[in-house]
Amino acid sequence: MEYRVCRHNPAPYNDAAGKISLLGLGTMRLPLTNPDDPTSIDEEKAQAIFDAAYAGGVNYFDTAYPYHGRMSEKFCGKALAKYPRKSYHLASKMPGWELKEESDLSRIFEEQLANCCTPYFDFYLLHSIHEGSWSNYQKFHAYDYLDGQRKAGRIKRLGFSFHGGVDLLREVLAAGDWDFVQLQLNYFDWDFQDSRTKYELCAAAGLQVIVMEPVRGGMLNQLSPEAAAVLKEAEPDHSLASWAIRWVAGLPNVLCVLSGMSTIDQIRDNLATMTPFVPLSTAEQATLDKALTVFKEQKLVPCTGCRYCMPCPAGVDIPGMLRAFNEYRLKGDKLSTLRDGVEDKPAETRADRCVKCGACLTKCPQKINIRGMMGQISALLAEKKD
Repeated sequence: MEYRVCRHNPAPYNDAAGKISLLGLGTMRLPLTNPDDPTSIDEEKAQAIFDAAYAGGVNYFDTAYPYHGRMSEKFCGKALAKYPRKSYHLASKMPGWELKEESDLSRIFEEQLANCCTPYFDFYLLHSIHEGSWSNYQKFHAYDYLDGQRKAGRIKRLGFSFHGGVDLLREVLAAGDWDFVQLQLNYFDWDFQDSRTKYELCAAAGLQVIVMEPVRGGMLNQLSPEAAAVLKEAEPDHSLASWAIRWVAGLPNVLCVLSGMSTIDQIRDNLATMTPFVPLSTAEQATLDKALTVFKEQKLVPCTGCRYCMPCPAGVDIPGMLRAFNEYRLKGDKLSTLRDGVEDKPAETRADRCVKCGACLTKCPQKINIRGMMGQISALLAEKKD
């Protein structure tokens, strides 16, 4: 299959904002004033995170239409307004699931520009392409519309974020004149989700990669006690997240690594990890491989907390239930841990409310058998003894 390699902009990453920082700030997990309300962004804390990132050299900021209940773009527009527009790179995404007719493309795009208080996006993506979403983008000619906006200068670089399989990636790469691809890359998914092949396909197409989920929604900053001990023995002063960030940033075709930093401490840790950036040594890679082997033995559910499965028609808090299950596995399969995690949630949002409708199955980028997991959690909680 022949790929259309970008030729309209021979130096696409050298512009007024300068070289793109290897570390980028993702805005899907900003601090909240109410943990049960994703729209309640704690603007004071979130602004401090933006300011600390910017002061530390981060100049790539990634948002999207649905993040934080459609409040992330608006906050980004406010938070970045204090800085010269040409001093940073701003990315957002077209939500294909919102498209009901072709006119929705222009309506949403114009709304996004207004939300972000900007006349253009440096990077713009078709959001979350997978086997269940690609046809809608095709049906409403999303690429053609956005390519027109690129030609008009309102999009500087056009790409897509991808959550599908290898065969679909080949098809999408061949379907447009793309500038970049955003992939879920981390040392756990390199083989688990065959991210290696996807990364290599992008390289073959001449496209650099923006990395999402380098710490897999925080999972690789927790690991299991046994796996964490392997890394801590080798580098006692280094965070678990730093191993994940350094691993993925060391891949030669990576342009930027997005981290959903939600605290100042996370900003400081990531900046320390990347300033200056030093790839993993051969010995460090061997240590990480050992830790990964130990971790996989824990058999965790690979949920990143992206919430694409939500809202659940039956009201189940799917990410919350899977987090509770993983915590249960991490703490030695103690049912009291699972019970505490589940009962911390309102009764109407618990796993036993799952009606097995399957609406979540096609939405999950990780291909988790969610209804099966809800049944397993419910069955475990029905046991009388811990």
